[in-house]
Amino acid sequence: MENKKKKIVESVPNYSEGKDSNKIEKIVNEIKNTSDTRIVDVQYDTNYNRAVITFVGTPEAVLKANIAAAKRAVELIDMNNHKGQHPRIGAVDVVPFVPAQNVSIEECIDLSVKFAEGMANEGIPVYLYEESARKLDRINIDNIRVGEYEGLREAIKTDPERKPDYGPEELHPTAGALITGARQPLISFNINLGTKDLNIAKKVAKAIHLRSGGLINIKAMGTFLEGRNYVQVGISNINYKKTPLYRQMELVRIEARRFGVNIIGTELIGVLPLGAVLNSLEYYLQLSNPEKLDEKHLLEYYFDF
Repeated sequence: MENKKKKIVESVPNYSEGKDSNKIEKIVNEIKNTSDTRIVDVQYDTNYNRAVITFVGTPEAVLKANIAAAKRAVELIDMNNHKGQHPRIGAVDVVPFVPAQNVSIEECIDLSVKFAEGMANEGIPVYLYEESARKLDRINIDNIRVGEYEGLREAIKTDPERKPDYGPEELHPTAGALITGARQPLISFNINLGTKDLNIAKKVAKAIHLRSGGLINIKAMGTFLEGRNYVQVGISNINYKKTPLYRQMELVRIEARRFGVNIIGTELIGVLPLGAVLNSLEYYLQLSNPEKLDEKHLLEYYFDF
């Protein structure tokens, strides 16, 4: 029970490397070797050419681990040779700080600023997003990634609106720039469609994306996965409490059926909160007493005594 009193922060740094497992292992080891942290999940993909590491720890430890891992990624990843389907602006593309237990969003904002300052001292331009954003248009990470690494190379030097919040006003020669900030839990939940037609995936993604009249907390992109017989709608859900997973699932199902295509599977990247599972379970089970899915009605809740 003592563990429940600890301050715990979650972080989900994304690195622009999904092909070289040795490089990824070296980055992961920087986090593993930091006291008071625990790796929750490591996933990487050659199509997106991206590694996503989920870990938790005390606030001070999470900050220290992220700085160490980012420094190692800067040493190992050359953005001049990077190609992948996921938008990115640097070797360390985004480092979010997420309140997990007994930690406020304000404390996570402070961590992100300290991380930004630390990486700026390493010669990396840093942009703040979400709750840490200093400019309204930078709340949405998509606005920061406009033009990606290649487009930002010139824009950061010539466009006053693209100047970083911290660090030099030019990209690091090999590591580019990075994004950091505090945010609420985000769920990366991808949906596979029974077709090889990338245009269908893109049309479905556009239909559910918040910017094109879809679901308010959903960002989506259609992608072709090399070596697989289907396309994917890659989805980021930035507020599962207001937009449950079942809602994005069912809207994708509806839009795909317009093209005679079915959902053939899903893919979870990283981890998700128990609440995200329970509110979708309530929908699919059609419970008449949904209060039974409260955390205190789960048997495992009583195991820690």
